[in-house]
Amino acid sequence: MNTVKIRKFDTSATLACIGVLLFWSVGPNFIKFLTGYLDSWTQNMLRYSVACLFWLPFLLFALRKKRIDKSLWRRALLPAAANIVMQSLWAGGFYYIGPAFMVLLTKSSIIWIAGFSLIFFVDERALVRSKRFWLGVGLSAIGVVGVMYYKEDFAATKTITGIVIAMATSVMWAVYTISVKFAFRDVDSRSGFSVISIYTAGALCVLAFVFGRPQDCVKMDGWVWACVVISAVTAIALGHVLYYVAIRRIGATIPGLVILAQPFTVFAISSVFFGESLNQLQWFFGVVLLAGSALAIWAQQHLKPVSTNNNNTGKST
Repeated sequence: MNTVKIRKFDTSATLACIGVLLFWSVGPNFIKFLTGYLDSWTQNMLRYSVACLFWLPFLLFALRKKRIDKSLWRRALLPAAANIVMQSLWAGGFYYIGPAFMVLLTKSSIIWIAGFSLIFFVDERALVRSKRFWLGVGLSAIGVVGVMYYKEDFAATKTITGIVIAMATSVMWAVYTISVKFAFRDVDSRSGFSVISIYTAGALCVLAFVFGRPQDCVKMDGWVWACVVISAVTAIALGHVLYYVAIRRIGATIPGLVILAQPFTVFAISSVFFGESLNQLQWFFGVVLLAGSALAIWAQQHLKPVSTNNNNTGKST
């Protein structure tokens, strides 16, 4: 029997999106700060190791209570692989360009996320019929392009490497987001990320010893270590779990649109600590970007999914 569900405003998912936006706004600035003390490989190793240790007690408790299916270790392989590549690219980009500009460039991932979601998830396809949604995506895209285009040194030679890394990061972020939804649609968000963090931390440790300089850790003072821990707990351990919560409840597209506001919260911080700024045209297109994100969220609140069969495997849980 076919049924039709009306998707209502999800308060928990909305709060999760706000938390993600907050934590992922401080994260890039911490990464940029740490570029003066560590190479990208060692920084990745330290931050993900802390995040792994943060969730490890929960994972051990869940294993003891047999709340985690053994298949989770296999299902986490694809998201973990995407996360390892994405995280390596993400941290590396900050060594070539500023935090706000890096974040702006990676916002192109929303195009990939939306495309993948509409293809692979039945409950996301109802957005195809929403004029509000498409107008929101269009405005968001125009805003992102405008903010980047009117950056004074956008075409500077020194930024080319950073731009290429950022574009590759955006693609891998979309792959990571979609693979998480596939793998963990019926799994507790904390359990899913706990397993991913183990795989990711292990791989990043190997990469750090092969390509990085882990010995630089002994030169760091207490404040630098504090920055490593704070950024790991907020931007990685908590940020990723909240993101999992959001995409499980309302799909991958809407949370991706919400965090399009991230470049401007990052700018607010980086302008103080790293001297970054926005010109008038960038502010204008920034408003366009935020308006598009708000319009897409409004579309989600009034979304009526397509009719689906009860045993349809494409339905989210």
